[in-house]
Amino acid sequence: MPEPAISSRHNPRLKLAAKLRESRQRRATGRLLVDGARESLRALEAGVEGVEAFVDVEAAGDRVSEALEELQRRGVPILTTSHAAFEKLAFGERVDGVVLVAQAKQRTLDQLKLSSEPLIVVIEGVEKPGNLGAILRTADGAGVDGVIVVDPRVDLFNPNAIRASVGAVFRANIAVATAHEARKWLQSKEVSLFATRPKAKRLYTEADMRGAAALILGSEAEGLSPAWDSSSVQAIALPMLGIADSLNVSAAAAVLLYEARRQRLIASET
Repeated sequence: MPEPAISSRHNPRLKLAAKLRESRQRRATGRLLVDGARESLRALEAGVEGVEAFVDVEAAGDRVSEALEELQRRGVPILTTSHAAFEKLAFGERVDGVVLVAQAKQRTLDQLKLSSEPLIVVIEGVEKPGNLGAILRTADGAGVDGVIVVDPRVDLFNPNAIRASVGAVFRANIAVATAHEARKWLQSKEVSLFATRPKAKRLYTEADMRGAAALILGSEAEGLSPAWDSSSVQAIALPMLGIADSLNVSAAAAVLLYEARRQRLIASET
């Protein structure tokens, strides 16, 4: 390895990187912390610029080896650490040996590349990083054209959001915008808008999501903002047959996106 080993948990470089767990430090430096070999590899493959990487000397496995090869290929400085020192830097209970410091990069709406009949998911005001990451993971799995994170209350690059998304947060089809910007942009693209509303009379299975469509989900605590109160926004609901009045927002996103995908698959076969 090109850099000397770090054995102390109090190493200044290690401590500076660990501060990137805090959103304030990420905003101030324009950098982020990617915890995990798989997530680091996906960040690099998505074009994220690596600044430096910390690697536990005890780390092993195919995924770690693959991440190290990619880091070396891209010329990202690699700093080996003792296991004890690495534990200070790693996020959560899973420690798999690689943490990448990278340059944050967010895309605007105009940078999104859409197909002729795109499927888009809009996430407004979601406050839990785990939910945000889970929705991004589901959107990636469902093959959406674009994800618009509207007026987020949690940092898109929160370590827990990155972990929950299994690296999908670094996809090029994700943009951050205000509700007004998102609605204006979607309407300019002639995209049909479907908003989840607990009291909507129309079930999600009755909505035609085969053409250009955007599924809009709000926070569990407050739902959607008045920006989506319009006759041009079709209200749809998921049936709730028990004592709960709504699903977790990431679960609702999964149901809706795969229903849209099902409708599109059937349409393509007829």
